[in-house]
Formats: sequence, structure tokens, C-alpha cells
Amino acid sequence: MTDRPAAARSRIQPPPPPATLADTGLSMTLMRDILLKTMFRMSLNHASDLAQILCLPFAQVQQLLDGARGERLVEAMGTMHATAASSEMGFQLTDAGRTRAQQALALSEYYGAMPVPLDVYGEQVRRQSIRNVKISRDQLIAAMGDLVLPEGLLADLGPAVTSGRSILMYGPPGNGKSSISNGIRDAMGDTIYVPRAVVHAGQVLSVYDPIVHRLVETEPAATSALRLSGQRFDTRYVLCERPTVITGGELKLEMLELKYNAVSRTYQAPLQFKAMGGVFIVDDLGRQEEPPQALVNRWIVPLEMNYDILSLNSGEKFVVPFDTLVIFSTNFHPNEIFDQAALRRIFFKIKIDGPDQADFLKIFALVARKRRMPLNEDALIHLLQTKYPTIDNVYSNYQPVFLIDQMIAICDFEGKPYHMSPELIDRAWSNMFVDDEVIVR
Repeated sequence: MTDRPAAARSRIQPPPPPATLADTGLSMTLMRDILLKTMFRMSLNHASDLAQILCLPFAQVQQLLDGARGERLVEAMGTMHATAASSEMGFQLTDAGRTRAQQALALSEYYGAMPVPLDVYGEQVRRQSIRNVKISRDQLIAAMGDLVLPEGLLADLGPAVTSGRSILMYGPPGNGKSSISNGIRDAMGDTIYVPRAVVHAGQVLSVYDPIVHRLVETEPAATSALRLSGQRFDTRYVLCERPTVITGGELKLEMLELKYNAVSRTYQAPLQFKAMGGVFIVDDLGRQEEPPQALVNRWIVPLEMNYDILSLNSGEKFVVPFDTLVIFSTNFHPNEIFDQAALRRIFFKIKIDGPDQADFLKIFALVARKRRMPLNEDALIHLLQTKYPTIDNVYSNYQPVFLIDQMIAICDFEGKPYHMSPELIDRAWSNMFVDDEVIVR
């Protein structure tokens, strides 16, 4: 987990912990059923344990248990539960409670953390909007690491990133479009609050995804009943780095819709929802099964209106926030894969060209130093005057890494110290390209 400076962590206003059950914004029936399902599935019998899993203050979980006792769904147990500072009465489901838990599970297998109402989450989205992030030139340069960027590129990237609008990066392959996208992600540098789940029309949508969301450490969780009631923020949320979703050729339109599991009768939020407040990178656009035009058509409303429309399994449509910096990256010319209407929806269009000879040599020297490969003047002259003219002196950012790693592999195999020579340049070059020829089979 990447450590963040304290100033970056405190920039976003946290969602306040609910002072009462009413402050959760949830119906008592929904909370009661999630309580019963959690007790049934996880065999939990104590309010402190349930508070940890349900992500509610201890006192409110106790209220839910008292309410369930009043309905004869839960009963007190005769044993006590020892905690750090006190002893605590245990509870168990009655026969009626187990029956109700099973009925609720038949409708939805969701249990655990209480969800956040969608409209309440929308308020938090506005507080931590990606459009509120302002990145300086120095921050962007630092996030790009050792990338050697064409002159003037940062002047184009800076406004694009700070706008929080969509970006299309295009140009020949192997020139760092993916690395630049990752650098933009790293430049964000702050944290936001991601709900574990949200609820709309009684349907719970799981949002937090450990593959997408990188947790940021907070104070250790309290264990006693007293401290469980003293949370600093609503623990139905998780403090995370701004999320990043990176997709490539595997991206399909169905991945941008709610995922319904017919067996568990649960919903999983789509990729762009999980990327809320962060970055969604569509790499290698044009390599997907879906036509690029179809993918962008799916984004037209979100990109223009800052909201998205999702559909439940019942067919009911509903509006959700859309607060994501979308970066499209392609090796195709935009006019080849989009019509003009689609291009208008993409706010920034930035061409990423290959380096000129001077930048190529900077990259080559930088990679050689990192790999501990001594530079050799004769080898470099041979490379520039003999090899590159055969491809019309077209340089790419990936080539220094490729050539140097090839020479290292040869030296390792032959048991020789790392070195460059015209002969090694020729051998490395032969693996970078494949000659056009007819293979007889």
C-alpha cells in the first residue's frame, strides 16, 4: 500500500457516522433482515462482533437486536462474552428468526456491511469529486517518473487532467501512452471514501472491490463497546486511494452494466461505478470485440451529463452519479474508429508521438544506466547510422528497453560482462522486427 502524506488524507470531508439508526437512511426492515442474515450466515451472537461486520456503531446494533427481540426473532443467551473492557450478553436467532433469515436470503444473499443509500452516496461523490483535484506541473512531472516526454506534452496533459473530463491519447504503438495514463493516475495522490455497498429501491449493489480499491490505513478498529460508538467516519465507507480501473482488449459492453448473480440474487456494481472519483483507462482501444464507436456511444450520456443510467434485473432503470476521468488510449487515428459526433464527446485529444533522435538517446542512456550497461560510442554510431535508416529513422520509446534487455540476455547466456558492440546491436535488432516473407507449409 502506498503511503500518503497526512495533508492529502485530510483534504476530503469524511462522511459523518450515523448518530441514530434513522441517520443511516435505511428502512428498519432492511436493517433488521441484514442483521438476521448476518447472524445466520456468520454465526455471530454478540453486538460488538456484529457492529464490526455491519459497520454500525455498537449502540445502534444493540437497538436492532432489541427490536428483533421485541419481534421474537432474537433471544438472549445465558452466556456472557468477554471483551477488552467488559462482559457482554450474547444473542441467538429464535426459530422464527431463522425462518425470517432464510426468507430474506431467498430474496437476496447479501449480508454484512449495511449499505449506503444511493442519494446519500451521491452527496459524498460531490464532496470528493475528481473535478476538485488540481494538479500542478511539478506534481505531474514527479508522477511521470523517468519518462522522457515530448516538449509541450505536459502543457496539453495538465489542463486535461485537472478538468476531470475525458481524454483520448493516440499515436503509434510503443511510445508510452499506457505509462502516461498510469502517471496521471499516480499524480492524483489523495484519498476518497468508497462505500462497501449502496442500496436503491431495496436492491443492494456491492461496490468495494479489493482488486480496484487500495485501502489506506486508519486508526485501529475499536474493540470495546464504548469505543465502537466513537467512530471518526461512517464505517460503511472504506478510505481508499482514488481508484483506477484499467481495461484493454477484454473490455465488453456488458462489463459497463450491473452484474446480477442469479444464484445469489445479488448485484455487483459495474466497472465505471467502482472507478467513481478516480480514473477509468480504456487501453488499446480498437482491440476489443466491441467496435470503438459502440463503446463510446455507451459513454455519451455519462461524458456529457455527469450521470449514468443503470438497469436492474427487473428492467427498472435508475440514475447514478458519474464522476470519473476517462482516458482512452489507441494506436489508431481517431478518424478511423470514431465519427465526428463521438469525437465531440471526448473533451481532450492528445497525440503521443515517438521521440526524436535526441530524446531517443536520452531514453537509451537512462535505461542503460538503470540496467548497468556501459554505453559504447561505436555501438551507438552503428545503431543510428546503420540500423535506423532501414526503418526511415522512426524511433519509439520501447526500443531502448528492448535492445538493451536483448544485449543483457546475450551477455548472461555467454557468461560475459555487460557490454555493447556493433555485433550485439545487430543481434538485438534482429529480434525487434520480423522480415516479411512467405513461409511454405
